[in-house]
Amino acid sequence: MKKIHLLFALLLSGICWAQQDTIKAKIPFEGQDQSWQNGSDRRTVPPVLTSKYFVGSIMIDANYTHSFNNPNDNTVVGSTSLARNNEIQISSANIGGEFNYEGARGKIMMQFGTRSTIIPRNDYSVYRGQYQLDNVYRYLSEAYAGYHFNKWYGINVDAGMFMSYLGLNSYYQVENWEYQASFTSDNTPWFFNGVRVQIFPTKKLKIEGWLVNGWQSYGKFNSMPGIGGNLTYCPSEAVKLLTNDYFGTDAAGLKNRVRFHSDNSLLVRYFNHPKSKGISKAAFSSTADIGFERGDGVAGFNGNDATPSQYFLSGMCYNRVWFNQDKMAWTIGGGFMTNPGRYLVLYPTGDASPLPNPNNPTQTQGTHPFSANPGDEFKGWDCSTGFDFMPNQSITFRAEFVHRESSVPYFAGSGGVTSPSGYTTTPLPPDWKPDLVKMENRIVFAVLFRI
Repeated sequence: MKKIHLLFALLLSGICWAQQDTIKAKIPFEGQDQSWQNGSDRRTVPPVLTSKYFVGSIMIDANYTHSFNNPNDNTVVGSTSLARNNEIQISSANIGGEFNYEGARGKIMMQFGTRSTIIPRNDYSVYRGQYQLDNVYRYLSEAYAGYHFNKWYGINVDAGMFMSYLGLNSYYQVENWEYQASFTSDNTPWFFNGVRVQIFPTKKLKIEGWLVNGWQSYGKFNSMPGIGGNLTYCPSEAVKLLTNDYFGTDAAGLKNRVRFHSDNSLLVRYFNHPKSKGISKAAFSSTADIGFERGDGVAGFNGNDATPSQYFLSGMCYNRVWFNQDKMAWTIGGGFMTNPGRYLVLYPTGDASPLPNPNNPTQTQGTHPFSANPGDEFKGWDCSTGFDFMPNQSITFRAEFVHRESSVPYFAGSGGVTSPSGYTTTPLPPDWKPDLVKMENRIVFAVLFRI
């Protein structure tokens, strides 16, 4: 009888373990093909570098771009994706991956190439205190540690440096429909340093909260941290809605100047025949942003001569059509930006290693700094069209034409922004100044690799 009881217990135990093994973890957005979405991983098969505890990733972004303004120093200004004209450049070379073990999770992505200089160049929080944060972090695009809780469809708590996705586009060009981002994406954050909590209460909804150092800043400008969050809702695989919202104090030494920003996007796939050798997919994305700064001399939307308006209004819209079973695609779109006070405009000029202006630590102290004073006007608009050839899910060959305009001289003209000769070693004559113009046309050729 004891043997029968033991056999029954072993059989029951085996059934329980078998049932446990067959219980699938609840995965958010499972069953939805989101590879078509702007700013998302376009791969539909598991990554090559995958094991039980680690998913690896290697990305390389090589490009050649030509500005029809032909600046003599080959410098691209007003862009976070491009750095040099008329030269083959490595904008980004990333290597790293995601680790997980019994709920513990971590991710590290290294970055090399021109982006490791371009992105830190736009963060002036590093001039507060010591330890050269722009050098400490410049070779990291993402690095965080956290824990996954098996509640609902998952809860993740992470601390470190993570992507922001304000402006819809991904930081990694291989995930985007276009190469040169519209003003909306290029002038909003690519990353945050801090803590985030991701909650997936249902299969189709993500709720995310942030407590961060500031607006794409390695450190803090003042004592208050930035707070914000994201809501993403995908009622079906053909529709995605999201909003990102942020509040903080990001003007150095101006602790009473607060910033609010709201970023909102809609993506719709309105045609889907993936096996077609003609048109296989068609989709559009639309993004609208609104924000302002208020306090310490600026008045948001209700400014006057004494306290000028300081706000941000922008939008962008793109349409993409895929052909030949998604091996080719054509994208067209563009956007606009209005930003009086220029508090989010990428500075086009400044020394190669800019020092802060002692009277305004958020501005460079180059020989000819680009002003960002309360009331300074800035309006810009852009359009682009591009063609992608994607023979497989690891490689994209992209050709793109971009037109951009601004209300004030902003883009590099034929005289460049460095010196009369274009070299940093050339002494500057007293009457020299950067050659900035209001319009730019350029072509971009890029090879984007990912495994």
